[in-house]
Amino acid sequence: MRRFSAGRELFPGDVDPDRGHTSFEGRHPLALHASTTRTSTMTTHRFPIAIAIVFSMAAAVAAPAAAAAEPAIAAMPAELEMQFALSAVPAPLREKAGVYVLDPKVGYLRKREASNGIDCVVERTVWEFNDFRDDIYIPLCYDAAGAANYLRAIMDTAALRAQGFKPAALKAEIASRYSNKTYRVPDKAGLSYMVAPIMRTVGPPDMKVHTMAMPHFMFYAPGVSNADIGAVPDLADHASLLNPFIDKQGIAEQSYMIQLVGAAEKAKIMSDEKPLIDALCAYRDVLCLQSGAHH
Repeated sequence: MRRFSAGRELFPGDVDPDRGHTSFEGRHPLALHASTTRTSTMTTHRFPIAIAIVFSMAAAVAAPAAAAAEPAIAAMPAELEMQFALSAVPAPLREKAGVYVLDPKVGYLRKREASNGIDCVVERTVWEFNDFRDDIYIPLCYDAAGAANYLRAIMDTAALRAQGFKPAALKAEIASRYSNKTYRVPDKAGLSYMVAPIMRTVGPPDMKVHTMAMPHFMFYAPGVSNADIGAVPDLADHASLLNPFIDKQGIAEQSYMIQLVGAAEKAKIMSDEKPLIDALCAYRDVLCLQSGAHH
């Protein structure tokens, strides 16, 4: 689950990304006062002062807008990022899987070619969110069918963010590419592997951003709904998520059938990947699992 919605369309932080700008247009009250109460000689002498006041005020107004700029993504240490990305696929498949790392200035760069059709990344920008954050970490791998479609959209999202797209414009662009079939749903069954020990994205029970341990598999199910398979997932009831359910990630084309791993399998993943879990926590506090985050 790139973001865990249990079939709901959820766009956290859904805000207008185009920041407002204040235009004084030469009509600052102090400037007008100077022009109407002073002689032309005095106005000439004081005009630079009025201009200085105008620009000083403009800078003060612009400061909050600058502070509200979208956060920049920091690149992870390459080796840690590769290990994190590859943890999303079962261990026996990792040796032949391909992997990309993110250069926030340009997008994803291939670090290793795949020889089994599986490619892995750590997703840092989710286009459906309509929001840019610097604390999203979603390790996932796609088979060949998914890499040509879903992974392509993820990689293009990173490149567009690097090019300066604002959240709303980026979301519209990716949605348009699905509509015009630039991105096509896989033409055969397949899956995305997400069995990493942790991920950081929106999730149950409150659909806020958490660092959580929920290893699972996502089977491609474009256009399929929970009603189609009789599933009734309840985000507040973890037991209801133990059976397959549909997660619609923004649009019908990005619908997946989710299957969480079993309790024993999850325990083994958490044990085997403890060095990675510790390394991620040491790297950044937001990647530390909190009490109860194992669900």
